[in-house]
Amino acid sequence: MKPLDILRTRFGHESFRPPQEQIICRAMRGEHSLVIMPTGGGKSLCYQIPALMMGDGDASTGPKVPLTLVLSPLIALMKDQVDALRGRGIDATFINSSLSREDRERRYAGVGAGKYCLLYVTPERFRKAEFTDALSNRHVRLLAVDEAHCISEWGHDFRPDYTRLRELREQIGNPATIALTATATPEVQSDIIRQLGLSPDDVHVFHEGIDRPNLRLSVEEVWGDDEKIERISAIQQNFADHKGSGIVYFTLIRTLERFSERLQSLKIPHLCYHGDLDRTLRRRIQNQFMRGDCPLVLATPAFGMGIDKDDIRYVIHGEIPGSMEAWYQEIGRAGRDGLPSDCVLLYDESDLLTQMEFLRWSNPDSEFYQRVFDLLVHHRERVEAFGLEWMREKLHARQRHDFRLETVLGMLERHGVIEGSWEPMNLTVVGDLVPEMLDQDRLAEKLRRDQQKLLALVTFIRHEGDKMAYIHDYFGIVKPRSSQ
Repeated sequence: MKPLDILRTRFGHESFRPPQEQIICRAMRGEHSLVIMPTGGGKSLCYQIPALMMGDGDASTGPKVPLTLVLSPLIALMKDQVDALRGRGIDATFINSSLSREDRERRYAGVGAGKYCLLYVTPERFRKAEFTDALSNRHVRLLAVDEAHCISEWGHDFRPDYTRLRELREQIGNPATIALTATATPEVQSDIIRQLGLSPDDVHVFHEGIDRPNLRLSVEEVWGDDEKIERISAIQQNFADHKGSGIVYFTLIRTLERFSERLQSLKIPHLCYHGDLDRTLRRRIQNQFMRGDCPLVLATPAFGMGIDKDDIRYVIHGEIPGSMEAWYQEIGRAGRDGLPSDCVLLYDESDLLTQMEFLRWSNPDSEFYQRVFDLLVHHRERVEAFGLEWMREKLHARQRHDFRLETVLGMLERHGVIEGSWEPMNLTVVGDLVPEMLDQDRLAEKLRRDQQKLLALVTFIRHEGDKMAYIHDYFGIVKPRSSQ
């Protein structure tokens, strides 16, 4: 079958959007592509259709059925995508930490036996010997890397396991690769290609711009919580009689909780979503929002990663985000149905101090890494007995709002230096600090780049000219292209 036949029979669309068919044909020829396409532009079809053309997923043909492997950081989205594919009769699955051990083992066995033509995993899954053993029996003909900005250490969602993609590609036979994202500066584009172990000459970059004409972008300067609450309630009221939902983003949990109390006093119903909530509760809140049980959610940036809800009518930033990339990704969750939606950034200059502190917490220096590691190695009994509060007291004298410890523990976990749980504290050191954590020049450079990204967003906010032209310039779009 031709790509257009599959598009019509399996996905119900009559024609491709440029340049979907060209990307699909490159994949079928074993060629590589970097795809930068606005949210809702149809990126997933660029690898789903080749997956169907390469192998029909019929397990009876044995373990040599070609497999398309999709690497995604978004556990929340995997199930939704797989459910949609299976609803179209496509043999797809995912394997991640949300599954029980029995379900994971069952799916490992299915992969090894030749089942599935599409498999969704996070790159961290390659740490599991059971997974790599199952995958060794398969011919991975196509590798799709979703949210590809995560590959770049200079991107806005850096994850250490993405820096292993060159090694992982070699492990699965260097298949044709499609990297996909909604936003990437020229610097990040180059880093994506490098981290994949590819030559720029071998990768065709498809840059379809970032314009979403149905999104009404605005920046409103405010002073203090009272003015923010006035604007949030006014925007919420504007859409109260419309079907649809809204998200208000905050950087810090304590700020979110403060605004939640104010909205409660105004009797404005809403949900709250942040990382301190139990995983089960977070999932329940997400499901409530997706069903439309409550049309407004206050959230930290973790919410929305994987949210595929068509009718989000407004996205408000109650505090300035950390970068242009983060802001554009987050507003991209609005208006996926193509209808008009408002994206409002409430700018209070005093919030800059919060964001600058947040950057400092997110970029501990090499000495702090060493101090945390030493506590874990030499004071394990006390760490397990007294937990994070004791460690925090030893490290920074009970400064309640210093989150460098959480950042370091997260990085140690992602790099495989520690294993176990934080609360209750039961951590085991299984490796040494990686060189990147001890390279102060490199850590200082990353902090400087993060600060430059924040400065670029502030410059955008204060820019008195054409704001869309500024966005195009930042993301390296020389000549804006209209969406099709």
